[in-house]
Amino acid sequence: MNGSTSRRETVIERISQDGPVFSVEFFPPKDEIGEAELWRAIRKLEPLDPAFVSVTYGAGGSSRERTIRTTAGIATDTTLVPMAHLTAVAHSRSQLRHVIGAYAGAGIRNVLAVRGDPPGDPLGEWIPHPEGLTYAEELVDLVRSLGDFCVGVAAFPYGHPRSPDAESDLRHLVAKIRAGADFAISQLFLEPEGFLRLRDRFVAVGSDVADVPLLPGVMPLTTLRTLRRGPELSGAPLPPELVERLERYADDPVAFRAAGLDATAELCGKLLAEGVDGLHFYTLNRSSATVELVRRLGLVEHRR
Repeated sequence: MNGSTSRRETVIERISQDGPVFSVEFFPPKDEIGEAELWRAIRKLEPLDPAFVSVTYGAGGSSRERTIRTTAGIATDTTLVPMAHLTAVAHSRSQLRHVIGAYAGAGIRNVLAVRGDPPGDPLGEWIPHPEGLTYAEELVDLVRSLGDFCVGVAAFPYGHPRSPDAESDLRHLVAKIRAGADFAISQLFLEPEGFLRLRDRFVAVGSDVADVPLLPGVMPLTTLRTLRRGPELSGAPLPPELVERLERYADDPVAFRAAGLDATAELCGKLLAEGVDGLHFYTLNRSSATVELVRRLGLVEHRR
């Protein structure tokens, strides 16, 4: 399979195969050194045949051009199925149409449509562009209107930080699906219960959304910073027992990484036992931990 073939596949086609799959997410590089590191990670993961790979989109479009270029490069120069990110932050409708057109021109069929976080402070006040969009479901509708795209959206196991309550957050998720989204990927979390509760509530909404795949987002715990920073940004709780388990290795990076990957593998194992469609790994542009996890979980053998 060459790049021109793989980019025509959709995320839904890839995750609808028998058995659980895995996918990975990268950040756009900030400079040439970062770009080289990213491509090393991409090439290391490529032989494992992830269902799809995605590249995030900086707040306010700060990394827009690198995101488009990297995603297009994955489409044309690898066998991987790329998914582009798109955010409404600081973008007019016209600018959004331009970016969507650039993705279409690169042959990219998969787009993750998220409203996005305010630049500078992810938890700051949301201020829409005067000629832009206010809600993610509007962005889904715009993407849908401009081409034959497979569209994904974000889900929040513990609610979006700006949602007043869980029911309001669920209504927004359902609105995004009913606007035309094909699947959802969750923000990261560190214990399975929140995600599984969200999935149960989502399925109970009605038959029109019950079959929409909801993929759990998982970040491999390799450093103390990933343990602390991830929940801070996602709004997920930091389980005290996990902190106690891992912080004893705070001064031993090698031991922390080993214990952290054990904990991440246990989380993934519980999710797989509950019948999730796949696991979406936030790689931080370093592939080794993800490679170790998918091998340990038997996902590579399953794909083959």
